[in-house]
Amino acid sequence: MNIVWDAEKYTKDFAFVHQYGDAVTDLIDCKPGTKVLDVGCGNGALSYKLQEKGFSVTGLDSSEDLLQIAWHNYPEVNFVKADAVSFSLDETFDAVFSNAVFHWIDAKDQDCLLKSIFKVLKPKGQLVFEMGGSGNNALIHRQLANIFTQKGYAYKNPFYFPSIGEYALRLEKCGFKVQFAVLFDRFTELKGKDGLSDWIRMFVKQPFEQISSLVEREEIIRTVVRNLEVKLYVNGKWHADYVRLQMKACKCVD
Repeated sequence: MNIVWDAEKYTKDFAFVHQYGDAVTDLIDCKPGTKVLDVGCGNGALSYKLQEKGFSVTGLDSSEDLLQIAWHNYPEVNFVKADAVSFSLDETFDAVFSNAVFHWIDAKDQDCLLKSIFKVLKPKGQLVFEMGGSGNNALIHRQLANIFTQKGYAYKNPFYFPSIGEYALRLEKCGFKVQFAVLFDRFTELKGKDGLSDWIRMFVKQPFEQISSLVEREEIIRTVVRNLEVKLYVNGKWHADYVRLQMKACKCVD
């Protein structure tokens, strides 16, 4: 999926994305000095965290705007611009890491993603990642679908949120051995008094492209926010009903 990011706002107001990813880095059990590829590194914050742990890190992303922030903030880290689905590099890695990226990639492209990762991993190399899992943001997407339908528009969830079993099968078909998997709820606080509407504008862009009127787009967002207030506005703060899938797998060798 191609998306144009508001890189500065993403970095400022949605820092929880990479902050939650800090814990995922602990699943990598390679020795310091080994080579790690951060697929979908975004603004580079987690690539830098990995480098602080002693790894030799390369960050990969397709967004020029986010990479500009990464290059500026973390000049000591190597960053490359490439598409996660079809990238090819001249070196191999002991581990591949990814946080909050895989769910942006269409289901039809997931096998290509995993094959690209498989190719750059050394034998017995690790793949460690977190992504949106089955049920992720279900309240938000269900409400958006309802209001879109009322307005006469089709709503297609632009994300891929698999179950453990579904994604484990994908990994195994591509030559990986699953070592760890967990699916869990993460009710996540959003920043600011307009936290939910800001979240929708940032992350749910594609379904709104069919609506030419900015006024109508904002009306839909206001209606969705109003309808979700009873469930997602808790203790004076907006939240998103995240469900996360964490997995660790290794590259099988004959």
